[in-house]
Amino acid sequence: MNIPLTRRRFFAIAALTAAGAAAPFLLNRNRPAPLPTTGEPVIWKGIALGSGAELRLFGVDRKEAEILVNKVLAEVARLEKIFSLYREDSLINRLNKEGRLNNPPPDFLALLSICRDIHALTDGAFDPTVQVLWNLYADHFRRNPRAETPPSEPDIRRTLKLVGFKHVVFDQKSILFEQKGMGLSLNGIAQGYITDKITALLQKHGIRQALVDMGEIRGFDTDNQRTWNVGIRNPQNEEATLLTIPMQNQAFATSGGYGTVMDEAGKFTHLFDPRTGTATPRYRSVSVMAPTAAVADAFSTAFSIMDEATIRTAARAKQAKVWLVMPDNRIETLA
Repeated sequence: MNIPLTRRRFFAIAALTAAGAAAPFLLNRNRPAPLPTTGEPVIWKGIALGSGAELRLFGVDRKEAEILVNKVLAEVARLEKIFSLYREDSLINRLNKEGRLNNPPPDFLALLSICRDIHALTDGAFDPTVQVLWNLYADHFRRNPRAETPPSEPDIRRTLKLVGFKHVVFDQKSILFEQKGMGLSLNGIAQGYITDKITALLQKHGIRQALVDMGEIRGFDTDNQRTWNVGIRNPQNEEATLLTIPMQNQAFATSGGYGTVMDEAGKFTHLFDPRTGTATPRYRSVSVMAPTAAVADAFSTAFSIMDEATIRTAARAKQAKVWLVMPDNRIETLA
């Protein structure tokens, strides 16, 4: 049984509203169209991959924005049919059920290739085959809701035999698991990948400046004029921001174990160590700024269980910057 592995990202964007409900276009109707890149954006809000999504488009009028957003929604729907664990008919669910997927689409192969790269850079800390660990922990705490201990060591050891990205074999002909019972979750990178795909789609259609949030954030400005301000929220108080960071033509992602906990006490989280089967991250949260949202997304997941020296090495390879919120709520910056 595949249980969707969900993640909540805690971030703040300076000057943006905090409304979380899905909404249609938001536009100052008193302004003439088209809007200049330095003026007010056309704003769309909705849902993508089970998470809040938002677009802020500059330099377009409402009609142009509607056309673009329809293209974006079609692209998101197409990608969700590949990567979403929420959809019973998705390709990833078919792969998890059958252990093999023939004739995979190019996007599936492209994302798996990125996973292979990040898996190697993080010495295995990033591993999409942790879905079986999610299932184990979720089932354990479902049966024992007041439990204060993780699944038994024998159960964890047995489950770890089904964890290992090296056992996922893929090419243009097929994707297959070398061991029966394995499960794949791309929730630690798919939202970033989709954010990058939407960014590319908007740029292809002539948008020069936009903020894209499909679960992860990416801001771009072809003219290098706009700086976005992103913030790291206080894990102890979601209404407060610990640090505000300027971002230009970059992507930003945050992962925190407190976002999705497995037990009532919040001791065990969704951030699993695929090498040991433990579910307690080293840091309260990890934020990553990188050239692409897929890298920022995957790194923020993997770095949650990595030591600082190894994080520095991996981040340097992708020109990423990292902010760690330590157990005492102090921020360590690794640039």
